[in-house]
Amino acid sequence: MELHDVLGLTGAEISINTLPAGEKVPFVHYHKQNEEIYAVLTGKGTAVVDGDELPLTAGDWLRIAPSAKRQFFAAADSDLTYVCIQVKAGSLEGYTATDGVLA
Repeated sequence: MELHDVLGLTGAEISINTLPAGEKVPFVHYHKQNEEIYAVLTGKGTAVVDGDELPLTAGDWLRIAPSAKRQFFAAADSDLTYVCIQVKAGSLEGYTATDGVLA
């Protein structure tokens, strides 16, 4: 489920994805400008990032640089559900504490 249109997002792309047990994202990819932040909601699997295999389980968070080649796999015995947040690398100009203004 892509949320950018539903929420009217202007600075991030967010999707919720489920890979059925034993399935994988059918392609390896990287980005020109966007870093990705993944939050594993349920299940388990593996992320392969620049050839390194990273085990994933519910509660894990992972940040991937734009140029890193990535692919995701669900475990043979478990679906893998995750949120992917995509933002332009280097675009954050302040955190809530410095960007927020009391009204």
